[in-house]
This record gives sequence, structure tokens and C-alpha cells, in this order.
Amino acid sequence: MDSAGQDINLNSPNKGLLSDSMTDVPVDTTVAAQTPAVEGLTEAEEEELRAELAKVEEEIVTLRQVLAAKERHCAELKRKLGLSALEGLKQNLSRSWHDVQVSNAYKKTQETLSQAGQKTSAALSTVGSAISRKLGDMRNSATFKSFEDRVGNIKSKVVGGRENGTENLPSLTGSGAKPLPDHTPF
Repeated sequence: MDSAGQDINLNSPNKGLLSDSMTDVPVDTTVAAQTPAVEGLTEAEEEELRAELAKVEEEIVTLRQVLAAKERHCAELKRKLGLSALEGLKQNLSRSWHDVQVSNAYKKTQETLSQAGQKTSAALSTVGSAISRKLGDMRNSATFKSFEDRVGNIKSKVVGGRENGTENLPSLTGSGAKPLPDHTPF
């Protein structure tokens, strides 16, 4: 088959040109001639089968060339449209994620997790209420009231001196030590 005059792809701007990556697959007729004919075939039937084989192999080569031309044309159209491999990947991922979301397994899992979340929320609310109630009970207990009174007394002694207008705290040693200057950092 003469590939120079062959019209491979009517839509391609490269009509009749062979792909650089595609090559013709040669048919080795010497091997076929050396192989003994299958029993029961006449010489004419064998020749007819060999001719048909050669024709099918030529068609395969032509189809490979047409496919290569179509792939080049497709790539050119995608390039002109600004579609890249990344865009195709994004579309595939988006489509796959949508397929996952509409699947029965995803819906059942989502429903189960939602129910578990609701039950957990209810349990935490119950625990929070119980803790709040226990803290309220503890605050109303005699032990806590006694502790609160003691802390209040200490606070009034510490803050009471400042409220009376004196800036100096009573000395811890009981001696008449000089008060600390106001700018001394602690």
C-alpha cells in the first residue's frame, strides 16, 4: 500500500502523512511460505488465506495511522480550547467525588455518623448538666461556705488597706521597714 498517496484522515490538516511514532509492520512472507500448509487446505485456499491475511495486516497499519492522526487532532483541539491534562484530571476527580457522594455506602456512612454525632452531643450535654449540678451542690455545702468566708476575709485584709487610702501593705515582719517604691517590678 502506498502511504504517500493515501488519504488517512479527511478531517486532519496532515492528510496522508504518516505519524513519526508509527511505523509500518512488515509482513514476512518467507516465514509463511516455509510453514507447511494445514492439512486439508488446497493450494488455492492457502493462497486466498494468505492474501486475506496481507489485506487485514495492511488495514491494521492503516487504522493505527488513522488513530494516531485522530489523537494528534484531538490534542490540537484541546490545546486550542485551553484544556490541559490538569483540567481533565480535575473533571475526573470531581466526577468521581460526585459518584462517591451518591453511592449507597456513602449515604449509609453519612447517616450513621450523623446519628453518632447526635448521640454524642446528647451524652455530653447530660454530662455537662450533671457536672454543673454537682458544682452547684458543692458551692452550697458547708465546707465550701467556710472556705469562701476565709478567702473573703483574706481578700478584705489585703484589699482593705488600699480602699482606706493607704497604699502600703502591712509589713510581714512587723518591723517598721520602708515601703517598697511604686516602680519596683515584681
